[in-house]
Amino acid sequence: ALGADVLALPGGGAAGGLGAGLAAFLGASLEPGIEIVLETVGFDRRVEGADWIITGEGRTDGQTLFGKVPLGVARRAAAAGIPVICLSGSLGPGYGALYDHGFAALMSIAPGPGTLRDAMENAAARLEDTARAVGGILHAQASRA
Repeated sequence: ALGADVLALPGGGAAGGLGAGLAAFLGASLEPGIEIVLETVGFDRRVEGADWIITGEGRTDGQTLFGKVPLGVARRAAAAGIPVICLSGSLGPGYGALYDHGFAALMSIAPGPGTLRDAMENAAARLEDTARAVGGILHAQASRA
């Protein structure tokens, strides 16, 4: 009725189609949320001179390619020539494709199979253990340089 074709609008279906409605009724343009956040916090300025960036999410899988925070971080970091390590609660189907999008390493903090409850209750300690291991690797690398 408005003459606006929003069926193929990237991001138009997010949040129940709110973006498509805003585009159709108000002429809004849609921007990836991660790009707005990275600009707002001055990401590029904050990572100047960084050797590595470590990011993460609860589950890294093929869905991460659809604009989740770690992907946005990795793309910006790649543009600055900074390698990225992603620490996640788990790695799911399709996570390997992320290596083609700026990730140097993708790691699960889970030591093995377990329940969701166990993973949630022990997430902080497991994240700390994994981060310590990553720090050890990066320190060893820097010591050899």
